[in-house]
Amino acid sequence: MGDVQGRDEKAPSLHRRILTDLEARIVSGEWPPGHRIPYEHELTAQFGCSRMTVNKVLTQMVSAGLIERRRKAGSFVSQPRSEAAVLEIHGIEAEVEALGLPWRCERLHRQERQVMAREPWPSPLPLGTPVLDLACCHYAGGRPFCLEERLISLAAVPQAAAESFEAVSPGAWLVRHVPWTVAEHHIRAVGARGKTATLLGLPPGTACLVVERRTWKAEEPVTFVRFTYPGEAHELVARFAPSQSGGNQETAA
Repeated sequence: MGDVQGRDEKAPSLHRRILTDLEARIVSGEWPPGHRIPYEHELTAQFGCSRMTVNKVLTQMVSAGLIERRRKAGSFVSQPRSEAAVLEIHGIEAEVEALGLPWRCERLHRQERQVMAREPWPSPLPLGTPVLDLACCHYAGGRPFCLEERLISLAAVPQAAAESFEAVSPGAWLVRHVPWTVAEHHIRAVGARGKTATLLGLPPGTACLVVERRTWKAEEPVTFVRFTYPGEAHELVARFAPSQSGGNQETAA
């Protein structure tokens, strides 16, 4: 029993070590999109583990969107995907242009700081993480369209510190410069108040739609953003289809 328990305790750490090593090669750019990663038997020999352990790691990486498996060819690093394409939620610029109106973005705030114990919103970034704290107001045809409040992890994206975000919006810049693997959305309704109501040109209490997005690169948090829209100026549309298991799948646009 003692030997079996010892092997069971070591297995998770070995799985984690292999996963971390392979993810690091992809995220760092050492293995670019389209690169064929070593075959299972090569990884088994490299890490001195069972083929089952390697297979579980690769399956997890496929689920995370880091790699794709091609029959009889092996596993390859996936091509980067933009947030708008994968989540089917268009960038602010595209939303405004779809209305036939000119878009512009005004940067309201930019500060380098650390994540504090009390943040004004639930951030996925650990306490003390260096971040770029940004606020922007997007306009459509001269009228306020959306308020963007964002934290960018400078631990995950140090190059963001050199960007002023005056000529480009933070979201557009991140899509072009940072590969990501997982994103999460929270959507709710709020009443406009204080500075938010003033910036959006709304009477206090006006219904607004808030979309909060958290994004990760492998297991490292990249950014948290809150978009606040005047309720009557924005909508979310979902399309559903039956899944093979009999449940429903949802995509948002």
